[in-house]
Amino acid sequence: MESIAIIGGGSWGTALGIMAGRRGHVVRLWSRNEAVVASINQRHVNDVYLPSSQIPDSVVASNSIAEVLTGAGLVILAAPSHATRQLLRDMRPHLDSEMILISATKGIENDSGMRISEIVGDEVGPKVNSHFVCLSGPSFAREVVAGHPTAIVAASRREEDSAVVQQQLSSDNLRIYRNYDVVGTEIGGAVKNVMAIAAGIVSGLGFGSNSVSALITRGLAEITRFATAQGAKLETMMGLAGLGDLVLTCTGSLSRNRYVGEELGKGRRLAEILSSMHEVAEGVRTTQAVKQLSERLGIEMPVVNEVHRVLYEGKSPAAAASDLMTRPLREESG
Repeated sequence: MESIAIIGGGSWGTALGIMAGRRGHVVRLWSRNEAVVASINQRHVNDVYLPSSQIPDSVVASNSIAEVLTGAGLVILAAPSHATRQLLRDMRPHLDSEMILISATKGIENDSGMRISEIVGDEVGPKVNSHFVCLSGPSFAREVVAGHPTAIVAASRREEDSAVVQQQLSSDNLRIYRNYDVVGTEIGGAVKNVMAIAAGIVSGLGFGSNSVSALITRGLAEITRFATAQGAKLETMMGLAGLGDLVLTCTGSLSRNRYVGEELGKGRRLAEILSSMHEVAEGVRTTQAVKQLSERLGIEMPVVNEVHRVLYEGKSPAAAASDLMTRPLREESG
């Protein structure tokens, strides 16, 4: 069995620790939150982020990155994307070239427009980055640990690395597929959170299934344009990391990003919504990053632009929805 390090003690990091522990792996989980570390080590539960799920005895938590990384074969990044660069700097002295670095983080860095794999390359260099795997797809933490059948993907440029992750982390209810499109897998996982905010806004305004379905379909067209312009494969966008994750996040009641959109649609202010949440809604920051990068690349993304106007420019959700519907008529393929 592998020794697995997980960097991040939120709901998804904890869920991955539970699943790995159930497989018999020795798991060390890092969190800067002392309450998380104490509850895992003393009561085998994450009282803060996943309170209803029992954590196997083989999962141990720590505030020490050095302690968590020592001897690990697989290292899973499961912290918010905006914290990833600094965490990698803290991890760097304790990483070695044999470790497989797995990103379970979905986001794009503001200003730089970098995906997680690019940030990893920036901060830890090619020796570690050559063993990079992106783990993504439609997966709510609470449902995975409850035993609901779930399918995700492990994307890597090295087939042997994605195969290791597939073999070591798959279980009876968690089926992991392989692909070799890191770019598409990362972009699909990041941009779908922006679309989920838009879908939530549509729902919060009181519109029904017709409207949400239209939003998802046009959102997929935007994500596909954005991703393929950066070298992603079209089939990735039609698979678990693209369409699958998009549908889940735009429709599922456990989606934090959809929740943000719903509350905006009901008239609440963004600051008030975010202050009431325990975990990060990645789409809020990712909206800024995607808008910046799409403008640099010359990619038209009307849904992203309207979400940005609602989040950061004071536009009303109703006006944003109206403006999307009254854009010039065109062919569907555009």
